[in-house]
Amino acid sequence: MLNGNAGQPGSSPEKRSPEKPSRFSHLFRKGDKPKMAATGLLLALAVMVAVALVFQFIKEERARDLVSWQTRLGIVADSRAGAVEEWVQRQFTELRALSENPTLAIYMTQLKAGGDPDAAEAGYLQNLLSVTAERTGFQSNAGEGVRANVARPGGAGLVIIDTKGRLLVGTPNPPAIEGAVRRYVDNIGQPWKARDGERMIDLFISPEGAPMMAFAVPVFSVQADRTQANQIGVILGLKHVAGELYPMLRQPGATDRTAEAVLVREDGGVIEYLSPLMDGGKALSRKLASNTPRLAATYGIARAGGFNRRQDYRGEDVIFVSREVKGTPWTLIYKVDAAEALGPSETRLKRLMTIFLLVIGVVAVAVIAVWYKGASRRAGNAAREAADMADRYEQQRNFLRLLTDSQPNANSIIDVSGHFRFANLECGRRVGMDHADIVGKNIANVFGAERAKDYDKLNREALEANEMITGMHRYQNGKGPVVIQTLHVPMAETSETPEGVLLVEEDITGAITERERRERVLRQMVGTLVAVVDARDPNASNHSTRVAKVARAIADEMDLEQVEADTAEFAGNLMNLGKILVPIDVLTKTGPLTDEEISLVRNSIQESAALLDGIEFDGPLADTIRQVQERFDGRGGPKGLAGDEILLPARIVSVANAFVAMVSARAHRSGMDIDRAIETLMNSAGEAYDRKVVVALVNHLENRNGREALASLGISQDGSPADQRPDAPA
Repeated sequence: MLNGNAGQPGSSPEKRSPEKPSRFSHLFRKGDKPKMAATGLLLALAVMVAVALVFQFIKEERARDLVSWQTRLGIVADSRAGAVEEWVQRQFTELRALSENPTLAIYMTQLKAGGDPDAAEAGYLQNLLSVTAERTGFQSNAGEGVRANVARPGGAGLVIIDTKGRLLVGTPNPPAIEGAVRRYVDNIGQPWKARDGERMIDLFISPEGAPMMAFAVPVFSVQADRTQANQIGVILGLKHVAGELYPMLRQPGATDRTAEAVLVREDGGVIEYLSPLMDGGKALSRKLASNTPRLAATYGIARAGGFNRRQDYRGEDVIFVSREVKGTPWTLIYKVDAAEALGPSETRLKRLMTIFLLVIGVVAVAVIAVWYKGASRRAGNAAREAADMADRYEQQRNFLRLLTDSQPNANSIIDVSGHFRFANLECGRRVGMDHADIVGKNIANVFGAERAKDYDKLNREALEANEMITGMHRYQNGKGPVVIQTLHVPMAETSETPEGVLLVEEDITGAITERERRERVLRQMVGTLVAVVDARDPNASNHSTRVAKVARAIADEMDLEQVEADTAEFAGNLMNLGKILVPIDVLTKTGPLTDEEISLVRNSIQESAALLDGIEFDGPLADTIRQVQERFDGRGGPKGLAGDEILLPARIVSVANAFVAMVSARAHRSGMDIDRAIETLMNSAGEAYDRKVVVALVNHLENRNGREALASLGISQDGSPADQRPDAPA
């Protein structure tokens, strides 16, 4: 800058105005400013890293809370959905039993053949319908019963309709036939569109303003196959469901104030709420467009079985799970307000985050203060002060690192390009690397190609769906198989971290290995007990093993849960364990047995149950064996149980035992051929055996290569012993 006389003759040489000294310039010597800039940059980076670790810790805690709530809500949702499914099936069971009434079938057959209806039979059927309606909840209003082909106003009730849609007889004051029910009745003669001709007419509002449902079961000619050609009519039941269905949505013992289970369905882009709502909304009165932004019901229907956080019909933020109600177009949503579920945890985390950030701020301010103070002292004092502050900062950094390294699971952050942004101590230990060296490396370089492929796929799915995803993986390492459960939590891009995924790995090898070991030991023990029985009773050698295999095949065909399927299989293996109490001379006797000996052998199944009482199995094994001799119609023993009173595994073993006994050769005869054995079982279905179980066995034999599988059991197609060893039933 030139002075004011510049460029004039005689002026003094050009001079620069002296710079105004900084108020801090006296603290720094020549060359201190670069050091100051470097120190400031390091301090800023340290603060950023500390803040990032704090936020990382908070996110991990939030993810853990969500996993806990997902499990908690899922248990309740499974329970409520199962109760609703059981209720729906119970309605069909009641009507199906009514449709199989011989008097009803004879009466309907006479009408179809052009015969004159008998007044006594009509009166009997009317009384039968009234008694059944009162017992099963298909309660009709008071009034006189009629036989007519016109609809009468009424509430719930039972009616019998022929294939031309004419109402023949019903409970007093038969229900009105209109709307969806009328459309069904008008199309009774059309080709079947539902399995076995049974139909559920979904929830609707009755003329009285009450929620109702209708169930229809076909009636077939006497001694005719259950085909449409032999259909002679329909039993139609209308029921008010508010008193039966909706109470099943309430979870006993639930303490969450805002927890609610609702039934929803989607029809033409509209979500309809089928059950009463927490805000006072009546059943079937609330409808929302399925494209409503962030609507929980839309997500629940599209991803039945999923878990998420969205808005409910009130516009409130909720966390929820959904379950498909099998056999219906319904989805069950179980939800709780996010404020109630996550509020206390969120308050605690915010308080903890505030404390951590204050600590970081205090440490940063202290570092700056000490540095400023040390800058005015001699170099030696400044160095000592800086070292002291660096030590304090290191302690603080180590403290924040300790928060993540104290976690028992391996935690890491992986960005969208597949590179590590963070790894805790456990993550480094598992891969045999220093956790600090992991940062910046590609996921394949750390985990290997196989695990990298699996993890990268789930990471991308979590980012695309913007929701937490879990995975289960099995790998081999130098020590054997390893089972890893992973949690993939999407992380939005922030000023501190890029977009990526929080990966949490939990090694569950021990738990899985122990469970598999227990299953092996149990099966080995069962095999040993079966071998003991076979050694004492050579005439029935391998019978229990064959029954167990057939029972397992039936259970798998019926898609049972593993506990029920295992119970059926173990019961088949151990049902003859009681024969160890039968004298061996009775078991090996070649001549006819006395009545006392026959009773002794027959009661050995109950002795088997008694021997197994008190031994802890996952399922009701002893009770299953105890009920094998029960008949489906209640005329069996030892307690005369009937229908669903008999445990399903026991019904399965009963069918498997009878089938194996029929197709297996004995010492005095050859076995039946398979077709004849099937015919025998079908003829006894609904009486000695559960029809559903028999149908499952037939489907296994005909459509699942079941006939070929019999060869591996030592049974040929025509009933002769494939291994030339006669087999005897229990």
